[in-house]
Amino acid sequence: MTRRQVAAFRLARQHLDTRAAARALLAVVGQMGGAQAQVLSAAQISLWARIGRLAAEHIDTAIHERRLIRAWCMRHTLHLVPAEDLAVFVRGSAGRVERDVRWLRGKGMPDRTIEKIIAAALEAMDQPLTRREIAGRMSRSLGVRLREHVGGGWGNRARIPAIVIGGMTISIVWLFYLVGARGVICSGPARGAEPTYVRADIWIPRWRDTPREEAEQRLLRRYLQTFGPGTPSEFAYWVGTPQREAQAIWTREESNLARVSVEGASAAVVRADVADLVEAPLIRLPVRLLPYFDAYLLGHRDRRHIVDAANLKTVYSTQGWVAPVVLVDGRAAGTWSLTRERGRLRIAVTPFAPFTRNIRTAIRREADDLGRFLGAAEVQVQIAQPTA
Repeated sequence: MTRRQVAAFRLARQHLDTRAAARALLAVVGQMGGAQAQVLSAAQISLWARIGRLAAEHIDTAIHERRLIRAWCMRHTLHLVPAEDLAVFVRGSAGRVERDVRWLRGKGMPDRTIEKIIAAALEAMDQPLTRREIAGRMSRSLGVRLREHVGGGWGNRARIPAIVIGGMTISIVWLFYLVGARGVICSGPARGAEPTYVRADIWIPRWRDTPREEAEQRLLRRYLQTFGPGTPSEFAYWVGTPQREAQAIWTREESNLARVSVEGASAAVVRADVADLVEAPLIRLPVRLLPYFDAYLLGHRDRRHIVDAANLKTVYSTQGWVAPVVLVDGRAAGTWSLTRERGRLRIAVTPFAPFTRNIRTAIRREADDLGRFLGAAEVQVQIAQPTA
């Protein structure tokens, strides 16, 4: 295989070559491997980039009707995933959570205490509750003190409720990660500005759980169907699981995989996808505006197929921030940002190299449609001089 074929295959599987119909919303979210949703507006723009004539109301309705669910899964991060696939995404990425369980054991906490904490958390979330309400319930059921923990990641200095048990302070946010070792929880409806959390079996109609080993193998197939060809190391990176656990999942699934060579580098795809990879159309790919933490940018540890070395840290900062990019022919050709003010949308683009007239026209066309999606009355596009 050539790298060009691989890029065409991946972009097609991500619906970044041709936008899908709006009625395919749930299918697209599943096929792209979920939309990272720590910044929910970014997840919405990720879906807009893949679905034609999508309206924000379509996403809001799917969430309200519990067909799209926000939950912690790959890399301990919040994703939007289809409700019917939630167990696959959560159970399939639980290997990372076991590392947290082992960490508690290493700190001297007995297994019975760890299991008691997790069971109390799951019992508390039998209805949508805020963090503080969950902490209060657990404090009462376990007979332990409440405390506040400062910090919520990325410089956030919010005060987060925590419980004190076995001489350790466990924040409710970290507890949500820990619960993923035994159960499946997700976000419920917001209560004003406060998010709520609830067990999936309570919240999702016709809930179907999946055994962990089955979920892991299904998640590996989903990864390769979206980001393939891949390797155990790349799968481990995407899931956020230890290399040895990713390798064990890979070994169990190996009979369903086919080895391919990508310009001399060995990788694998799902056997049924070989024909699609071989026949991937080598056409010039469209321009897309991808937001923060877009799924296409998060599938591989090695990002040389996405951005050149000179601009790598512009897209992927050392603090874990992934910038919005202008995707041209499958590669990051620049970054962009948006501001909204009184119905006006301003999009500022910084190219890595000069854009052709056709690319500039395509960026403005994409920006106009993004304005439609965001309900802007006017869209202004400013394309700066290249950074190089």
